[in-house]
Amino acid sequence: MNVIDKINQILKEASISKVNLSKYLGVSRQMVYNYLDGDDLSKFPKEKCKLLFDLLGVSSKEEIIKKQITSDYLKEVSSKIFTDKKVTSNDKSKENVSIDLSGLDKEESRLINDIAIMLKNILVEGKGRSEENSALVEYVYNFIQNLNTNKELKYILAFFSKNFGYTSPNKYIFDENNQFIFESIMFSAITLYGNGGASRSKLAESHRRWEEVLAAKKEEKMSRTQELNTAKFRALRELGYDKIDEKNAGEVLDKIAEIMSAKF
Repeated sequence: MNVIDKINQILKEASISKVNLSKYLGVSRQMVYNYLDGDDLSKFPKEKCKLLFDLLGVSSKEEIIKKQITSDYLKEVSSKIFTDKKVTSNDKSKENVSIDLSGLDKEESRLINDIAIMLKNILVEGKGRSEENSALVEYVYNFIQNLNTNKELKYILAFFSKNFGYTSPNKYIFDENNQFIFESIMFSAITLYGNGGASRSKLAESHRRWEEVLAAKKEEKMSRTQELNTAKFRALRELGYDKIDEKNAGEVLDKIAEIMSAKF
């Protein structure tokens, strides 16, 4: 019996679920499954391994394997995790006061909580590469910000969910035809990349054209922002206001819309 098998045996006999363990360790349930996927403790971060040792009352993986599983030992472990669970739960309630989960069912709330924990762990467990991990979380944030404005982002999420084996490749939640085409293109592109069929020199021109498209979009956005600012100042001036407030917001916005529509 390897150390992971022994840990699973102790957890089972102590009636400790993966959810209980995830809350004790301060990670998501999926992360616990990842930690326990193997024959050793190599997937456990150092601080999480220490928490596990504290829970099991050991100081090394060798001790875990040799540990005699008695009723008193199981009661000790079980009591420890459920006592710590209450503390952890209280701590989390303080940390997450800014997240309003009202209106969500139990499974949806759990999903949001797991995502938050995963993102936190990227930052906390990657202190040696803080700039890279901070950027990674920021990219996730930017991605989510635009989910409802770009349908291809949804296709990307579906593709990787299928690619990692979480979703059937023939399941289509979004527009089936467009999703099918996009996923096929994604597979071809990733295959080309993985097989070394592409190189920076070969794709330099394509990347340059992409940069030009992005620059044009940025310029258009800046121009649009300037137009809106100009329309806002004109609307305020024509209406005799110095600024937008709760009382005049509706009137000013209607005036801005009138000014902007007159341009087209």
